[in-house]
Amino acid sequence: MSEILRVTDLTVSFDGETVVRGIDCSVNEGDSLAVIGPNGAGKSVFLRAILNMVPYSGTIAWSPEARLGYVPQKIDADRHLPINFRNLLEAKARVRNIPHGEIAEIETAVGLDRRIMETPVGHLSGGQFQRGLIAFALLGKPNVLLLDEPTASIDKSGEEQVYELIHRLQDAFGMTVILVSHDLSFVYRYATKVLAVNRTEISFGAPEEALTPNALEKLYGPHKYFHYFHHVHNTDGHDNPDNHNDHAGK
Repeated sequence: MSEILRVTDLTVSFDGETVVRGIDCSVNEGDSLAVIGPNGAGKSVFLRAILNMVPYSGTIAWSPEARLGYVPQKIDADRHLPINFRNLLEAKARVRNIPHGEIAEIETAVGLDRRIMETPVGHLSGGQFQRGLIAFALLGKPNVLLLDEPTASIDKSGEEQVYELIHRLQDAFGMTVILVSHDLSFVYRYATKVLAVNRTEISFGAPEEALTPNALEKLYGPHKYFHYFHHVHNTDGHDNPDNHNDHAGK
């Protein structure tokens, strides 16, 4: 697979405080890159930097073939706003000259029925709203999907469904996925590369390299690693999908 993104010595500072320092990583077509780390580590800032949404130093080199779709962590929707996702998708299609038939294709792929599409956005559940945001990002057929903690505003029962949807969409559309996640069991199951960041250390590599007990203890600290091991794994060391929620934050 050819390289679709290379990041070299990426540093981001706000008001003199360095939030992200010296990140090097690369992503190939079809990869699933998970960005993990504790609260305040700069995971979301990294994502916004590679989207050119914040000032940075270093080099971010996207392949000319890269077409990006972005799903933000959270959007506060006014319950009184008379806009639904059908309105939003149709507006994007008009602005981008996207064939109207693509809307129906995306609706089906993401699992948005007529009721969800026509309900005002402020009245949707967290999971329904997140599916709508994913559909909006997919309209236009990006080949790279970037997601910032896509289950942050969803209850535990809906988290697994959203992560499974992302994995299924990646397979169906042949996309590259870059995802900031607090869910380490998802990372274990689906990530092909892991970027682990905290304020003092950065590691990048395959999951079997970045997710060793020693690496996780350095990343989160002994207490956090203990919590992860005993709540995400069964006693035989295999993933337990019923106990997957490990909130490491942004």
